[in-house]
Amino acid sequence: MFQINLILTLLLLTTVTTGCASENEIVHSEMLSESADHSVLVFTKTAGFRHDSIEEGVEAIKKLGEDNGFNVTRTEDSSYFTPENLAGYDAIIFLNTTMTVFNEEQRAAFKNYIQSGGGFVGVHSATDTEYDWPWFGEMVGGYFLNHPPVLPAVIDVVNSNHPSTAHLPVRWERTDEWYNFRNLNPDVNVLLKLDTNSFEGSEHPGNHPIAWYHDYDGGRAFYTGLGHTKETYTEEKFLLHLLGGIRYAMGVE
Repeated sequence: MFQINLILTLLLLTTVTTGCASENEIVHSEMLSESADHSVLVFTKTAGFRHDSIEEGVEAIKKLGEDNGFNVTRTEDSSYFTPENLAGYDAIIFLNTTMTVFNEEQRAAFKNYIQSGGGFVGVHSATDTEYDWPWFGEMVGGYFLNHPPVLPAVIDVVNSNHPSTAHLPVRWERTDEWYNFRNLNPDVNVLLKLDTNSFEGSEHPGNHPIAWYHDYDGGRAFYTGLGHTKETYTEEKFLLHLLGGIRYAMGVE
């Protein structure tokens, strides 16, 4: 409750003093945990739909950092994306970001970060972000198209030799909001696919990727389409899936 009140206070002060902060933009950066030599930045800015599971996701990643030895900082401030600031992170996590969140200078800083060997983790609506930036679309692996209602489906593990999938059963049934995509990058390494016979609403019949990774333009990128619901961030299998993706993006074996 204290953290939520602090965020709301900072938002109010920023809006009053600048008159230009959007209603859903929290202009601050806050270190949530400090426990080791490795560090990640959790970026949660939204310029479109805002998932009500973002705060649960932030808390879950904070706990993963505390339990697994990496520092966690959270920001919704795009101006934080400078070469100097980003150089301090092993990976940057786009947690349910939406729409256009950067100006050209911030895009250049993030691109330079990846090209310098940085890591990226995209969660769920990270693919609903930066539609007019082709470089980002190739890096995240595709763009959101649409989705059916939240419903159960079966996930097939395509590759169990990755830290994000090694713990998963070959067939994993769970409930989430299942994205259909456009402009899928054919060069990514698919980790998980949806069994399109197990639910209604897939626009990728028989071949519906939902999580993947790849080396990209000097860096590493991991994406999972899971992560819409609040309940997701209490699921042990999902949290280990996310942790494995973070470790891959950080370059930690």
